[in-house]
Amino acid sequence: MKKQTPVKKAVRESTGTVSVVEAREKFGDLVNRAALLSERVYVTKHGKRVAALVSVEDAELLEALEDRLDLEAVKKARADIARHGTIPLEQLAKELGL
Repeated sequence: MKKQTPVKKAVRESTGTVSVVEAREKFGDLVNRAALLSERVYVTKHGKRVAALVSVEDAELLEALEDRLDLEAVKKARADIARHGTIPLEQLAKELGL
C-alpha cells in the first residue's frame, strides 16, 4: 500500500498580492502572514506575479508532489526500456544527425 503524504487543511486568509517595492518595505509582516496564517503572498513586478511567499508546509507539500511526479516518470521510463529496450549512443547520434 502506498504511503500517502498528509495534506494540511488550514483555513486561509485571503491571498495577498504585493509589489516588489511593498514586499521590501513589509518583508517581516509578509513572512509572518505566510508562516503563521498559512497565507500565500504573491509578489508582483510591473503587475505580473514573479514570486510567492508560502508557509514551510506548502513548500514541503510542493516538494513532495514534485518527488512523486519524478518517481512516476522514472517508473514509466524503466517500463519503456523493459518493453522496447535501448539503442547504442552512436545509433541515437546518427538518427539525430549529430
